[in-house]
Amino acid sequence: MEKDQLQPVYVDGKTEDMPENLSRRSFFMAAGAAGLGAAATMAATSPTQAQSTDWTQPGNNNHVIELQNADSFPDGEVGIDFYGHCALKITSPGGATILFDPWRDDPSGAWGLWFKQKFPETPVDITMSTHTHFDHDAIDRPVSTMVLDRMVGTFEFADLKITGFADKHACVAPGWYPWTDALKEFGVEACPPNNVGHMDMVVYVVETGGVRTLIWGDNRPDPGPEFWEAIGRVDVLTLPVDGSQHILSYDQANAIVDRLKPNVVIPTHYLSETTTYTLSTLQPADEWVKAQKSFTMQDGASLKLASSEVEKMQSEFIYFGHNALTT
Repeated sequence: MEKDQLQPVYVDGKTEDMPENLSRRSFFMAAGAAGLGAAATMAATSPTQAQSTDWTQPGNNNHVIELQNADSFPDGEVGIDFYGHCALKITSPGGATILFDPWRDDPSGAWGLWFKQKFPETPVDITMSTHTHFDHDAIDRPVSTMVLDRMVGTFEFADLKITGFADKHACVAPGWYPWTDALKEFGVEACPPNNVGHMDMVVYVVETGGVRTLIWGDNRPDPGPEFWEAIGRVDVLTLPVDGSQHILSYDQANAIVDRLKPNVVIPTHYLSETTTYTLSTLQPADEWVKAQKSFTMQDGASLKLASSEVEKMQSEFIYFGHNALTT
Protein backbone atom coordinates (compact mmCIF):
# COMPACT_ATOMS: atom_id res chain seq x y z
CA MET A 1 0.00 0.00 0.00
CA GLU A 2 1.29 3.46 -0.86
CA LYS A 3 1.88 5.81 2.10
CA ASP A 4 -0.27 8.49 0.49
CA GLN A 5 -3.29 6.15 0.22
CA LEU A 6 -3.86 5.22 3.85
CA GLN A 7 -7.05 3.46 4.88
CA PRO A 8 -9.79 5.42 6.70
CA VAL A 9 -9.49 5.70 10.46
CA TYR A 10 -12.28 4.32 12.63
CA VAL A 11 -13.38 6.57 15.55
CA ASP A 12 -16.20 5.43 17.85
CA GLY A 13 -17.07 2.78 15.29
CA LYS A 14 -17.49 5.29 12.47
CA THR A 15 -15.36 5.84 9.41
CA GLU A 16 -13.97 9.29 8.55
CA ASP A 17 -15.54 10.53 5.32
CA MET A 18 -12.89 11.97 3.02
CA PRO A 19 -13.94 14.16 0.10
CA GLU A 20 -13.77 12.45 -3.28
CA ASN A 21 -10.36 12.59 -4.99
CA LEU A 22 -8.68 13.82 -1.79
CA SER A 23 -5.94 11.55 -0.43
CA ARG A 24 -5.10 11.55 3.26
CA ARG A 25 -1.74 13.13 2.52
CA SER A 26 -3.43 15.92 0.55
CA PHE A 27 -5.85 16.42 3.41
CA PHE A 28 -3.10 17.02 5.96
CA MET A 29 -1.16 19.23 3.55
CA ALA A 30 -4.30 21.31 3.22
CA ALA A 31 -4.66 21.36 6.99
CA GLY A 32 -1.18 22.79 7.35
CA ALA A 33 -1.73 25.41 4.67
CA ALA A 34 -5.25 26.52 5.54
CA GLY A 35 -5.46 25.75 9.26
CA LEU A 36 -7.12 22.85 11.01
CA GLY A 37 -10.52 24.53 11.06
CA ALA A 38 -10.57 24.93 7.28
CA ALA A 39 -9.35 21.38 6.75
CA ALA A 40 -12.04 20.05 9.07
CA THR A 41 -14.66 21.82 6.99
CA MET A 42 -13.22 20.18 3.89
CA ALA A 43 -13.67 16.81 5.58
CA ALA A 44 -17.26 17.65 6.61
CA THR A 45 -16.42 17.24 10.30
CA SER A 46 -16.81 19.64 13.22
CA PRO A 47 -14.07 22.33 13.41
CA THR A 48 -10.97 21.49 15.45
CA GLN A 49 -8.78 24.00 17.25
CA ALA A 50 -5.29 23.58 18.66
CA GLN A 51 -5.15 23.66 22.45
CA SER A 52 -2.07 25.90 22.40
CA THR A 53 -0.93 28.71 20.14
CA ASP A 54 2.57 28.96 21.61
CA TRP A 55 4.02 27.16 18.58
CA THR A 56 2.93 30.08 16.40
CA GLN A 57 4.80 32.79 18.31
CA PRO A 58 7.43 34.77 16.42
CA GLY A 59 11.14 34.78 17.14
CA ASN A 60 13.37 31.98 18.39
CA ASN A 61 15.73 31.08 21.23
CA ASN A 62 18.92 32.56 19.78
CA HIS A 63 19.24 35.00 22.69
CA VAL A 64 18.90 32.22 25.24
CA ILE A 65 21.57 30.18 23.46
CA GLU A 66 23.92 33.19 23.56
CA LEU A 67 23.36 33.57 27.29
CA GLN A 68 23.73 29.83 27.81
CA ASN A 69 27.11 29.82 26.07
CA ALA A 70 28.49 32.93 27.77
CA ASP A 71 31.54 32.37 29.98
CA SER A 72 31.03 35.48 32.11
CA PHE A 73 28.61 38.34 32.62
CA PRO A 74 29.20 42.04 33.22
CA ASP A 75 28.50 43.93 36.41
CA GLY A 76 25.94 46.65 36.08
CA GLU A 77 22.45 47.86 36.75
CA VAL A 78 19.29 45.82 37.13
CA GLY A 79 16.41 46.96 34.94
CA ILE A 80 12.79 46.98 36.10
CA ASP A 81 9.98 47.68 33.61
CA PHE A 82 6.36 48.07 34.74
CA TYR A 83 3.50 46.83 32.56
CA GLY A 84 0.71 47.74 34.95
CA HIS A 85 -1.01 45.82 37.75
CA CYS A 86 1.54 43.26 39.03
CA ALA A 87 3.41 42.74 35.75
CA LEU A 88 7.11 43.53 36.08
CA LYS A 89 10.03 42.67 33.83
CA ILE A 90 13.48 42.32 35.39
CA THR A 91 16.54 42.59 33.17
CA SER A 92 19.86 41.33 34.52
CA PRO A 93 23.15 43.16 33.87
CA GLY A 94 23.95 40.37 31.38
CA GLY A 95 20.70 40.96 29.49
CA ALA A 96 18.58 38.02 30.69
CA THR A 97 14.91 38.95 31.11
CA ILE A 98 12.07 37.64 33.30
CA LEU A 99 8.47 38.84 33.20
CA PHE A 100 6.20 38.24 36.19
CA ASP A 101 2.40 38.04 36.30
CA PRO A 102 1.17 39.17 32.87
CA TRP A 103 -2.54 39.99 33.15
CA ARG A 104 -5.75 39.35 31.21
CA ASP A 105 -9.49 39.74 31.72
CA ASP A 106 -11.34 36.89 33.37
CA PRO A 107 -12.21 34.50 30.49
CA SER A 108 -15.45 33.49 32.25
CA GLY A 109 -16.65 37.08 32.37
CA ALA A 110 -17.68 36.66 36.01
CA TRP A 111 -15.34 39.38 37.29
CA GLY A 112 -16.06 41.99 34.65
CA LEU A 113 -13.77 44.03 32.46
CA TRP A 114 -10.53 44.94 34.22
CA PHE A 115 -8.03 45.79 31.50
CA LYS A 116 -8.15 48.24 28.60
CA GLN A 117 -6.21 46.08 26.16
CA LYS A 118 -4.59 42.69 25.82
CA PHE A 119 -1.23 42.23 27.50
CA PRO A 120 1.50 43.22 25.00
CA GLU A 121 3.37 40.45 23.22
CA THR A 122 6.68 41.56 24.68
CA PRO A 123 9.76 39.38 24.00
CA VAL A 124 11.35 37.90 27.15
CA ASP A 125 13.53 34.94 28.01
CA ILE A 126 11.42 33.72 30.95
CA THR A 127 7.77 34.21 31.93
CA MET A 128 6.64 33.42 35.48
CA SER A 129 3.31 33.52 37.31
CA THR A 130 2.71 33.67 41.06
CA HIS A 131 -0.78 32.09 40.91
CA THR A 132 -3.66 31.18 38.60
CA HIS A 133 -5.95 34.20 38.95
CA PHE A 134 -6.75 35.89 35.64
CA ASP A 135 -5.00 39.15 36.52
CA HIS A 136 -1.69 37.27 36.95
CA ASP A 137 -1.69 34.30 34.57
CA ALA A 138 -1.68 35.44 30.91
CA ILE A 139 1.49 33.42 30.42
CA ASP A 140 0.64 32.85 26.75
CA ARG A 141 0.91 36.57 25.89
CA PRO A 142 4.65 37.32 26.27
CA VAL A 143 6.84 36.04 23.45
CA SER A 144 8.80 33.86 25.83
CA THR A 145 11.35 31.09 25.33
CA MET A 146 10.71 29.61 28.79
CA VAL A 147 7.62 29.53 31.00
CA LEU A 148 8.11 28.70 34.69
CA ASP A 149 4.55 28.82 35.97
CA ARG A 150 4.26 28.75 39.79
CA MET A 151 7.77 27.36 40.14
CA VAL A 152 8.87 26.23 43.59
CA GLY A 153 12.56 25.64 44.20
CA THR A 154 15.63 27.19 42.60
CA PHE A 155 16.36 27.91 38.95
CA GLU A 156 19.66 29.37 37.75
CA PHE A 157 20.34 30.69 34.28
CA ALA A 158 22.91 33.18 32.95
CA ASP A 159 23.40 35.77 35.72
CA LEU A 160 20.02 35.05 37.33
CA LYS A 161 19.04 32.99 40.34
CA ILE A 162 15.31 32.60 41.00
CA THR A 163 13.91 30.90 44.09
CA GLY A 164 10.21 30.15 44.49
CA PHE A 165 8.57 29.75 47.90
CA ALA A 166 5.14 28.10 48.11
CA ASP A 167 2.62 29.88 50.33
CA LYS A 168 -1.01 31.07 50.24
CA HIS A 169 -3.00 33.89 48.67
CA ALA A 170 -4.51 36.55 50.93
CA CYS A 171 -7.89 35.03 51.82
CA VAL A 172 -9.71 37.77 53.77
CA ALA A 173 -10.39 41.00 51.91
CA PRO A 174 -9.27 43.86 54.18
CA GLY A 175 -10.89 46.67 52.15
CA TRP A 176 -14.42 47.83 51.41
CA TYR A 177 -15.08 45.24 48.68
CA PRO A 178 -15.43 41.70 50.19
CA TRP A 179 -14.28 39.86 47.07
CA THR A 180 -13.22 36.77 49.03
CA ASP A 181 -16.87 36.17 49.98
CA ALA A 182 -17.48 35.11 46.37
CA LEU A 183 -15.72 31.81 47.04
CA LYS A 184 -18.40 30.90 49.57
CA GLU A 185 -20.99 31.17 46.81
CA PHE A 186 -19.12 28.41 44.96
CA GLY A 187 -18.96 26.24 48.06
CA VAL A 188 -15.17 26.33 48.44
CA GLU A 189 -12.82 27.59 51.13
CA ALA A 190 -10.52 30.54 50.56
CA CYS A 191 -8.24 30.11 53.57
CA PRO A 192 -5.79 27.29 54.37
CA PRO A 193 -5.45 24.47 55.12
CA ASN A 194 -8.41 23.45 52.93
CA ASN A 195 -8.28 26.33 50.47
CA VAL A 196 -9.24 25.81 46.85
CA GLY A 197 -6.20 25.35 44.57
CA HIS A 198 -6.32 28.76 42.90
CA MET A 199 -5.67 30.33 46.32
CA ASP A 200 -2.21 28.76 46.37
CA MET A 201 0.67 31.17 45.83
CA VAL A 202 4.35 31.22 44.96
CA VAL A 203 6.55 34.11 46.08
CA TYR A 204 9.79 34.64 44.14
CA VAL A 205 13.20 35.98 45.08
CA VAL A 206 15.28 37.08 42.10
CA GLU A 207 19.01 37.56 42.57
CA THR A 208 21.00 39.39 39.91
CA GLY A 209 23.48 42.25 39.77
CA GLY A 210 23.92 42.11 43.56
CA VAL A 211 20.22 42.95 44.08
CA ARG A 212 17.67 40.60 45.70
CA THR A 213 14.11 41.36 44.60
CA LEU A 214 11.08 39.79 46.29
CA ILE A 215 7.99 39.41 44.09
CA TRP A 216 5.17 39.20 46.66
CA GLY A 217 2.31 38.57 44.23
CA ASP A 218 -0.97 38.43 46.19
CA ASN A 219 0.50 36.53 49.11
CA ARG A 220 -1.13 36.58 52.54
CA PRO A 221 0.23 39.08 55.09
CA ASP A 222 0.89 36.50 57.82
CA PRO A 223 2.84 33.48 56.53
CA GLY A 224 4.49 31.17 59.06
CA PRO A 225 7.93 31.69 60.64
CA GLU A 226 9.57 29.27 58.18
CA PHE A 227 8.59 31.59 55.34
CA TRP A 228 10.29 34.64 56.82
CA GLU A 229 13.43 32.67 57.66
CA ALA A 230 13.67 31.27 54.13
CA ILE A 231 13.27 34.62 52.37
CA GLY A 232 16.43 36.16 53.81
CA ARG A 233 17.67 39.62 52.83
CA VAL A 234 15.39 41.70 50.62
CA ASP A 235 16.73 44.70 48.71
CA VAL A 236 13.67 45.39 46.55
CA LEU A 237 10.15 44.45 47.67
CA THR A 238 7.00 44.54 45.53
CA LEU A 239 3.71 44.74 47.44
CA PRO A 240 0.06 44.66 46.22
CA VAL A 241 -1.39 47.80 47.79
CA ASP A 242 -4.03 50.16 46.39
CA GLY A 243 -6.42 52.75 47.77
CA SER A 244 -9.25 50.21 48.09
CA GLN A 245 -6.93 47.91 50.09
CA HIS A 246 -8.02 45.04 47.86
CA ILE A 247 -5.26 42.54 48.77
CA LEU A 248 -3.32 44.10 51.66
CA SER A 249 -4.40 46.84 54.03
CA TYR A 250 -2.06 49.74 54.65
CA ASP A 251 -1.28 48.39 58.13
CA GLN A 252 -0.58 44.88 56.81
CA ALA A 253 1.74 46.21 54.12
CA ASN A 254 3.55 48.51 56.56
CA ALA A 255 4.09 45.56 58.90
CA ILE A 256 5.66 43.54 56.07
CA VAL A 257 7.97 46.45 55.24
CA ASP A 258 8.94 46.81 58.90
CA ARG A 259 9.72 43.12 59.14
CA LEU A 260 11.72 42.70 55.92
CA LYS A 261 13.35 46.16 55.99
CA PRO A 262 13.88 46.39 52.22
CA ASN A 263 15.89 49.18 50.69
CA VAL A 264 13.26 49.78 47.98
CA VAL A 265 9.48 49.20 47.96
CA ILE A 266 7.52 49.09 44.68
CA PRO A 267 3.69 49.17 44.90
CA THR A 268 1.74 46.86 42.57
CA HIS A 269 -1.88 45.72 42.02
CA TYR A 270 -3.36 49.21 41.90
CA LEU A 271 -5.45 51.16 39.40
CA SER A 272 -3.34 52.47 36.52
CA GLU A 273 -5.20 54.75 34.13
CA THR A 274 -2.99 53.39 31.35
CA THR A 275 -4.01 49.75 31.71
CA THR A 276 -6.88 49.30 34.16
CA TYR A 277 -10.60 50.11 34.24
CA THR A 278 -12.40 51.32 37.36
CA LEU A 279 -14.63 48.22 37.03
CA SER A 280 -11.75 46.39 38.72
CA THR A 281 -12.76 48.26 41.94
CA LEU A 282 -9.07 49.08 42.43
CA GLN A 283 -7.76 52.55 43.27
CA PRO A 284 -4.35 54.20 42.82
CA ALA A 285 -1.73 53.72 45.54
CA ASP A 286 -0.96 57.44 45.97
CA GLU A 287 -2.36 57.73 49.50
CA TRP A 288 -0.24 54.88 50.83
CA VAL A 289 2.91 56.02 49.05
CA LYS A 290 2.63 59.66 50.14
CA ALA A 291 2.22 58.60 53.77
CA GLN A 292 5.75 57.12 53.74
CA LYS A 293 8.87 58.86 55.02
CA SER A 294 10.61 58.80 51.65
CA PHE A 295 9.17 58.19 48.19
CA THR A 296 9.86 58.84 44.53
CA MET A 297 7.13 59.42 41.94
CA GLN A 298 8.46 57.90 38.71
CA ASP A 299 7.98 59.87 35.49
CA GLY A 300 8.20 56.74 33.34
CA ALA A 301 7.60 52.99 33.39
CA SER A 302 11.26 51.91 33.51
CA LEU A 303 13.81 51.95 36.29
CA LYS A 304 17.52 51.13 36.61
CA LEU A 305 18.95 50.07 39.96
CA ALA A 306 22.63 49.67 40.79
CA SER A 307 23.42 47.61 43.88
CA SER A 308 25.75 50.32 45.20
CA GLU A 309 22.90 52.84 45.12
CA VAL A 310 20.31 50.44 46.50
CA GLU A 311 22.49 49.77 49.53
CA LYS A 312 22.23 53.45 50.51
CA MET A 313 18.42 53.51 50.47
CA GLN A 314 16.21 52.84 53.48
CA SER A 315 12.68 51.77 52.53
CA GLU A 316 12.53 54.18 49.61
CA PHE A 317 9.11 53.87 47.97
CA ILE A 318 9.38 54.01 44.18
CA TYR A 319 5.97 54.47 42.58
CA PHE A 320 5.28 54.07 38.86
CA GLY A 321 1.84 55.67 39.24
CA HIS A 322 -0.06 55.71 35.95
CA ASN A 323 3.07 54.98 33.91
CA ALA A 324 3.02 51.53 32.31
CA LEU A 325 4.44 49.97 29.17
CA THR A 326 1.85 48.91 26.61
CA THR A 327 4.11 47.48 23.87
